[in-house]
Amino acid sequence: MTILSIAFVSGCKKDKDTAPTPSPSPSTNTQHIPLQTTSQPTVAMGAAATLAILAGSAISNTGATHITGDMGLSPGTSIGGFPPGILVGTQHINDAIATQAKLDLTAAYNDAAGRTATDIVTIAGNIGGLTLTPGLYKSTSSLAVSSGDVTFDAKGNPNAVFIIQIASTLTTTPGRKVILSGGALASNIFWQVGTSATFGTTSVFKGTVMAMQSITFNTGATIDGRALARSGAIVMAGNTIVKQ
Repeated sequence: MTILSIAFVSGCKKDKDTAPTPSPSPSTNTQHIPLQTTSQPTVAMGAAATLAILAGSAISNTGATHITGDMGLSPGTSIGGFPPGILVGTQHINDAIATQAKLDLTAAYNDAAGRTATDIVTIAGNIGGLTLTPGLYKSTSSLAVSSGDVTFDAKGNPNAVFIIQIASTLTTTPGRKVILSGGALASNIFWQVGTSATFGTTSVFKGTVMAMQSITFNTGATIDGRALARSGAIVMAGNTIVKQ
């Protein structure tokens, strides 16, 4: 009996010691996003409003990219990959429309970058998992949508404007999404990017992206809005881009 008792206790101890350790719960974004009382007016896009794509140096594509809206390039002259890319709109290469759109993009970029408010909200790093309400947001470095999706909640006001000032890069990791709720519209979201933007594979983005340098879409990434690069190139790879 004594031997059996020892064996039983030993077996129980072994089971306890080798039981799998529970995996840690997913991390959550702890940045606090207060409600803002200052309403931001929209950013006037001028001639750039009709463009889904606008670049400075070049536009290139591989794969079955589908663009709904006009495409512009100024002062560069190189557009490649159409076909196989499909443009449901008009191509403007260094014509009067592209030239004016570039001037208006510069004005819109400077407008967004210069906005101020007493209740501006500072954000940093990864904003995945956050819900942003109407107003003005500022990042003093780079910004990413990773480890979760980001939601824009207009609180029932379809005219609500969101402006995100980013000092450096904007990045989304593969599969991440920008989600609209409460009547939010992609046409009322403005991302002012200090350097370049990169959208990860199959990520889903919303809003007008105004980048100082370049914009890169990895395979399958989509955007409802506009992709506007002031000085650099726009690179696409089997994407869906719909002007909003």
